[in-house]
Amino acid sequence: MKQTEPDQGLGRYPVARDVAERAGVSTATVSRVLNGTPGVRADKREAVLRAVREMGFVANGAARALSLRRFGTVGAVIPNIENEEFIRAVSAFQKRLRDAGYTLLLTNAGYDLDVELREAVALLERGIDGLLLVGDIHRPDLLTRLQRQAVPLVQTFTLSKERDCVGFDNKAAAHRATSYLLDLGHRRIGIVTGFRKDNDRGGARVEGVRQALAARSLAIHPAHDITTSYGIGAGRDALRQILNAGVPSPTAMICGTDQFAFGVMIEAHDSGLRVPDDLSVIGFNDADYAAFLSPSLTTVRVHAAEIGRIAGEHLVARMAGEPRVRVTEIDAELIVRGSTAPPRPDQAGR
Repeated sequence: MKQTEPDQGLGRYPVARDVAERAGVSTATVSRVLNGTPGVRADKREAVLRAVREMGFVANGAARALSLRRFGTVGAVIPNIENEEFIRAVSAFQKRLRDAGYTLLLTNAGYDLDVELREAVALLERGIDGLLLVGDIHRPDLLTRLQRQAVPLVQTFTLSKERDCVGFDNKAAAHRATSYLLDLGHRRIGIVTGFRKDNDRGGARVEGVRQALAARSLAIHPAHDITTSYGIGAGRDALRQILNAGVPSPTAMICGTDQFAFGVMIEAHDSGLRVPDDLSVIGFNDADYAAFLSPSLTTVRVHAAEIGRIAGEHLVARMAGEPRVRVTEIDAELIVRGSTAPPRPDQAGR
């Protein structure tokens, strides 16, 4: 039974008392389970949750609003609430929603699809009108539930063959950055990225680098391919690991974020390497500080605010029942600055 329908045996939307009777517990126990209060026996908790599912119960008096599909709220689940790229997008997304009279409910999944599923389900249970997600990989249960409840979805920062999306071609952007380095004469190119598991954006960027190298009969040395946690410190650690690998060091680094690139530049300086004379560095996102680093950072500019704004326009239209173009592709530009240059003559071709 869908949550949007009243329990057929009652002829109305169930209340907490009905759930308590079905589960054989007190209304206080129902309240504790729904609020996540610890101390409820496992069998009672399961009985309550089963009754909730069977009866289509929606807490906090939202059932009538759910039947009318008028809530004035939109949900968003993003992988990392500290990522400047996502912050820019969410800010523009929220502004567009606010202009249309909607309130944004934002949660953080921490690059964990199971957490994304739980957070999204919690938003759905609060009666959101639409949902924004990042990427094209999600738990099937979530996609099924969105379809069943007819909640409009827009995916961001990626392109999808199956679902509505506003984003860019991550593989093509990374391929372009790599080709630029190859044209400068670099042959040993390293990469540092964040989590790749269940992260189609990171995986596509790595694939773009590999394809550009393969087109010139080159490959990434395994010791130059680093996956790590996020942050400037992680970028420093990644380059330190590469430099201590016991193999010829790369002459250029492609970094999955500008934070990684900043960390790589700091570690290069502390290791006696000059950027770009000894090591060229490319970032990703074009953070606010990228142009002000010394040297200024060559990076892939992701138009995150535009992605967020258009995603907001997309959902506002969909929630109003208006047609929208399913896929909106935003260009990602390579911004060439001072952190890249041809390799030294003694490095070229090696």
